[in-house]
Amino acid sequence: MENTGETTKPIAVTTKPIAVSNASSSSSSSSMVYPLQGPCAACKFFRRRCSESCILAPYFPPTDTMRFINAHKVYGASNIVKFLQELPESKRADAVSTMVYEANARIRDPVYGCAGAIIHLQKQLNDVQAELAMAQAEIFIMQSQKQQQQQNYNGSFWDDRNLGLDFEPNQ
Repeated sequence: MENTGETTKPIAVTTKPIAVSNASSSSSSSSMVYPLQGPCAACKFFRRRCSESCILAPYFPPTDTMRFINAHKVYGASNIVKFLQELPESKRADAVSTMVYEANARIRDPVYGCAGAIIHLQKQLNDVQAELAMAQAEIFIMQSQKQQQQQNYNGSFWDDRNLGLDFEPNQ
């Protein structure tokens, strides 16, 4: 085999390019599709040339490499690509946002991940509900006491027994 001087180029994932304006219908900034500003964070991380057909480029901007690095640590780049290829383009931005959120949660809490955050929020909710029940019980008790005082005041003050009509002097 003779060397002709030709070099081989790395194979890029070939998919249809994702239009920035049509890729995401969500208004949240975490589901945004980013315009290309050079190599995406994935290609930058792997130090390879980012092609126009790079499936990761719209979701991992070059300015936010930690977004990709955390997702890569948890899922692996090839799994992210496979997952995105199986989804319709309209759902990819939300899927990436979810993967990034779950990866960040898993890095913060390696044992429980997102479940740890959910457990913490449920505990907070239960604590606040118990506090609310105690406050409502206190309000009910105070209202009952006030009502009892008003009944005692109205019933006994104007009663004939307190006006001295049945007063008998001691002799």
